[in-house]
Amino acid sequence: MMRTHSVVLTLLATLAFAACDARDLPETASTDSGVSEALLNPDPTALAAAAPDSFTLVFSTSKGEVEVLMHRDWSPLGVDRMHYLATNGFFEGARFFRVVPNFIVQFGLSGSPDVNDAFRSLAIRDDPVKVSNRRGTLAFATSGPNTRTTQLFFNLVDNTGALDPQGFSPMGEVVRGMDVVDALNAEYGENPIQTFIERQGNEYLRTKFPALDSITSVTVRR
Repeated sequence: MMRTHSVVLTLLATLAFAACDARDLPETASTDSGVSEALLNPDPTALAAAAPDSFTLVFSTSKGEVEVLMHRDWSPLGVDRMHYLATNGFFEGARFFRVVPNFIVQFGLSGSPDVNDAFRSLAIRDDPVKVSNRRGTLAFATSGPNTRTTQLFFNLVDNTGALDPQGFSPMGEVVRGMDVVDALNAEYGENPIQTFIERQGNEYLRTKFPALDSITSVTVRR
């Protein structure tokens, strides 16, 4: 069964997308042109390389720029993975596919189904929660313990009580552009189906949810 990644809505209710039967899924679309070998065939040594202790990610989006200061001491394995994804262009063209007002903005599925397939089995272990899931922090989404791969979320509000006990470990914080995060299109809510995004990529999202906001590029600054 294909994993779906979610974050907790309240202490009592878990918000998750139901996995679809493989017979109900669309056929996998062809790989987007220009995808790097580092994304199609990630090198284990490069994946395991330590990121800088601190750096800034500049997200250029359809709504404007967002700067995120990354802290390796908060979540070492998470920051290492994020650094690899950002430096290899993973997020270019990716959509903010799950926007839940007063909760989170989720993204991190590639527009290329072949890239999603390459990372599906490359989960990293969990990091301890050292910093709370307060408004503006960035963390990996999961489908259970030790399942972090590529999906992430911004906290739109202080989700400390709901998410800290569940083990979601923030690794960075928005230092500029939180107004941009707040303005991301929420009209589709949780309707995009993650298994369909994984299998069809942006082809599915362009057809079914054309007004989703997207990422043009992510730049790493030291």
